[in-house]
Amino acid sequence: MAQITDTGGEFRKKRRRELLTFAVLAFGIWPVVAVGVVGGYGFLVWMYQIVNGPPGPHEIKPAPSASVE
Repeated sequence: MAQITDTGGEFRKKRRRELLTFAVLAFGIWPVVAVGVVGGYGFLVWMYQIVNGPPGPHEIKPAPSASVE
């Protein structure tokens, strides 16, 4: 029969390490990654608009006159 070799102290150390890893990921690394992705996308859109201009009609031509004289 297999015996469980983890003692209570080892279990607590492992659990504390896992909770610390989760906290670092959840409140440290992932928020920085999220801000970087959103900021990077915004920068790409900004650069695209600097090169190609803003979206929308670029030349506004007056409508032809409908009156017949």
